[in-house]
Amino acid sequence: MRIAILDDYQGVARDLADWSQLPVGSSLTVFEQPLGNQDAVTAALEPFDVLVIMRERTPFPASLIERLPNLKLLVTTGARNNAIDLKACAARGIPVCGTRMVGAPTAELTWGLILALAKRIPAEERALREGRWQTGLTGDLGGKRLGLVGLGKLGSKVARVGQAFGMEVVAWSPNLTDERAAEAGVTRVEKRELFATADVVSVHLVLSERTRGVVGAAEIGAMKPTALFINTSRAGLVDETALVHALRHGHIGGAGIDVFPIEPLPKDSLWLDLPNTVLTPHLGYVTRENYAVFYRDALEDILAWTAGSPVRLLSPA
Repeated sequence: MRIAILDDYQGVARDLADWSQLPVGSSLTVFEQPLGNQDAVTAALEPFDVLVIMRERTPFPASLIERLPNLKLLVTTGARNNAIDLKACAARGIPVCGTRMVGAPTAELTWGLILALAKRIPAEERALREGRWQTGLTGDLGGKRLGLVGLGKLGSKVARVGQAFGMEVVAWSPNLTDERAAEAGVTRVEKRELFATADVVSVHLVLSERTRGVVGAAEIGAMKPTALFINTSRAGLVDETALVHALRHGHIGGAGIDVFPIEPLPKDSLWLDLPNTVLTPHLGYVTRENYAVFYRDALEDILAWTAGSPVRLLSPA
């Protein structure tokens, strides 16, 4: 059995699971860098029977799946991966298995970005190293309004931290009710009010056809000139052109962004030159604790499949 692990950017996959448990005679190959376009991906992966992929780093559309005749099992980290055509896998009889996740690291990163912007941590750290002292004023969070676009598992955790800072927390999502918001100690408001009145807006929705572009030019245009915008969910939720324009022209106070339309971010990306931004390379789920669960579960998925009893199967919608 030939097994490949894709997109192990940190080079940790071999150390975080006991791959010696694989059946005798199995071979394990680890790719630590993106493989490139679909032709390059096909050429690299054609020999393998089992692929372990990291969430949404390498897309697996039907056009790729059809070009991998030896593929018998696909394992993705996490319990959902929108970059896999599950229907195409089902048509080929290829089971797709997922893994668990632990904690809420994306909620923690959200607060890292908020604090980095509000307290000017990257700018002041750079200035200090360059010999300058206290180059600007930072902002308080207590008493300010935190607006959450989405109040699910992650949004609720972000809300609790905001409340601990003494912030007023409001939320909106397509399905949010007054009762559900009240359970989290949050006030539900209409979308327009959230964007027009919040001092910090943070997005916590699952990307779907219904939510794609849910933060558009009208919402960004309604924000305060001092407001901060945070996105640790998915780039497709936000009108990138409108957000870039607002940042470039100083229409909002700043943005903390962890997710981008093209990842890894190209070296010539316009994001790299935008003012008052804190950018991270999709780190929301990239923790040692999470990765340990990812790879141990991936190994368990492979062993269960070889035993004829696959676990954590993902099904087409």
